[in-house]
Amino acid sequence: MDQAIIDLYDEYTHAPLKRRVFLARLVQLAGGTAAAAAILARLEPNYAKAAVVEPDDPRLAVERLDYPGATGGVSAYVARPADASGPLPAVIVIHENRGLNQHIEDVARRAALAGFLALAPDLLSPLSGTPGDPDRAREMIGQLDAAQAVRDAAAAIDALKARPDANGRVGAVGFCWGGGVVGQLAVAAGDRLGAAVVFYGRAPDSTEVAKIQAPLLLHYAGLDERINAGVPAFQGALDAAGTDYRLHMYEGVNHAFHNDSSAERYDAAAAALAWERTIDFLNQQLG
Repeated sequence: MDQAIIDLYDEYTHAPLKRRVFLARLVQLAGGTAAAAAILARLEPNYAKAAVVEPDDPRLAVERLDYPGATGGVSAYVARPADASGPLPAVIVIHENRGLNQHIEDVARRAALAGFLALAPDLLSPLSGTPGDPDRAREMIGQLDAAQAVRDAAAAIDALKARPDANGRVGAVGFCWGGGVVGQLAVAAGDRLGAAVVFYGRAPDSTEVAKIQAPLLLHYAGLDERINAGVPAFQGALDAAGTDYRLHMYEGVNHAFHNDSSAERYDAAAAALAWERTIDFLNQQLG
């Protein structure tokens, strides 16, 4: 697909670009309404076709719960190995800018199959939770109090540390908007967070980077000019602070390359490698 179309879609999903404006520009780039409709079907997420681990997989125990957040309850999806014989390392899975949807629940199940107690919070809980309409969820993300979202994510650390089936070591992994939240969480949580994994998330303010104590694993997409613009300053601040981090740039792939519900931006090879590195890193830091 023409990179200009993918860039337009990225602008639409991350900037205040009205859908009618996006569609009009897409029709121009595609060369007609019918072509635009076909392209849109390949760009927009299809959660029903993206499950790697089925929700009723007998190898897992799953539940939904609320935990105390900054100003009220935060809904969450939890998955863990059904046959676990003792406390497990825990990982918080933080969603993209479309909220806690089927794809992120699936990612939590993948983490659980890898041996973790995975908790995926719905950080739209203060606004009544993630709606069924992904575009509405994206609008709601823009209405969130960013500091409260980080506090709600930090409260998940306490919720996990209090569970008898958790071993007290907690990491976090976040994607897109959630990757930015993970960066902010690493700044705010200090040594309470044992590991942080960022998938193409916006970097925290360079003046705050020295507060990070958790080891970082950073995944970026080579074609993601919007996010990558902030990487050099972030890397410089990490080096200056002596932070333990590993940074991987996946050349030739787009923002959201790990999200297999969006066929056109997903890159199977990069996604598999990044996930393998993520599980290895979490095992090293939390196991």
